[in-house]
Amino acid sequence: MLLWSGQTVSDLGSQVSTLALPLLAVLVLKASTFEVSLLGFLGSLAFLLISLPAGVIVDRVAKRRMMLWCDVARMFLMGSIPVAAVVWHVTLWQLYVVAGAVGVLTVFFDVSYQSYLPFLVDKSQLVDGNGKLGTTSELAQLSGPSIGGALVGAIGAARTVSADAASYAVSFISLALIRHPEPKPEPVEGAARVTFRAAMHEGLSFVVRHPILRKIVACTGTSNFFSMAMGSIGVVYLVRTLHATATEVGLVFTLGSVGGLLGGLTAGWFGRRIGTARVIWVSMLIPGPLYLLVPLAGPGWRLVLYGLGYSAVSFTALVYNTAQLSYRQSICPIELLGRMNASVRWIVWGTMPLGALFGGLLGTTIGLRETMWVCVLGMWAAGFWVLFSPLRRLRDVPDS
Repeated sequence: MLLWSGQTVSDLGSQVSTLALPLLAVLVLKASTFEVSLLGFLGSLAFLLISLPAGVIVDRVAKRRMMLWCDVARMFLMGSIPVAAVVWHVTLWQLYVVAGAVGVLTVFFDVSYQSYLPFLVDKSQLVDGNGKLGTTSELAQLSGPSIGGALVGAIGAARTVSADAASYAVSFISLALIRHPEPKPEPVEGAARVTFRAAMHEGLSFVVRHPILRKIVACTGTSNFFSMAMGSIGVVYLVRTLHATATEVGLVFTLGSVGGLLGGLTAGWFGRRIGTARVIWVSMLIPGPLYLLVPLAGPGWRLVLYGLGYSAVSFTALVYNTAQLSYRQSICPIELLGRMNASVRWIVWGTMPLGALFGGLLGTTIGLRETMWVCVLGMWAAGFWVLFSPLRRLRDVPDS
């Protein structure tokens, strides 16, 4: 409950700044489409560069302590933006530095976070636990953009970022209050002779050699690539092509998060009815046609189409990620959890900075609406990785 409540508040703050930072770049600093996409690139670049060594480190240290230090550092980094707005002024370079540094800390936090949950709940409760965490994450996405849009209109984009800094403080307090004992990492016999590089390779080898896990990774990585390409130009597309105001942008993203909320609430039910293994590929392919509403959106009332299409994307993400994350946690040996999660993140999040650059370059070259068409079709097609895998012959995840 402490982990869940703290992350709910932290997710809400992150959603506020996810809207506020690109709005600050677009409306105040007058950044170009490519310059705005660099925020997404730098924010996710760390997953490509340091996820693998982060997994080895997380497997060797106390995970809760790692998360505490990450929260403190992220609080000060995000807090530097509203401070700069009051004392002097914010620059695009400051946003780049903060985005990159927070991205590095988020790598360590997220790998620790996904590896910490199995210590707090029974194996049979992982789907339920991941579903609850995913649901409140979507609740944050539901309310965060509207709150962020209202705050940007009232106090300015730079000062709005202070909400994210405060949310990291709440996350720190909730983690500090946890008294559940965390088992100390105990390497298996002979592990002392394993080098850092060999330990890092163990996690990556487990992921690549597993016949189902590698297809899940390919699906998630492809989807993340095109999702990040769409997200990196989403605010620019809404403001400059669809002529939406800051408040309307927040409301559109709020509408889009409704699908994620429904996905989080129903992920467990779908798993039981469809099958905990089968739902992984079904959730990727069935909602796909609704993604096409995003590039079909227009000014005025047609902004709703963007929200509906984005809602379908959010629904897919929650149901799919809850199912595949629970699968990963179930089939991985406990001593490999950190390295397995880090290896998966290295691949599936490593495609995100490339996707951000792709979105910015393609949006500048062929236009924003045309780029949206490429992105939604790419996200939909990602589901074929898991459709043409051993998952297609399974209904439920095996016990071992």
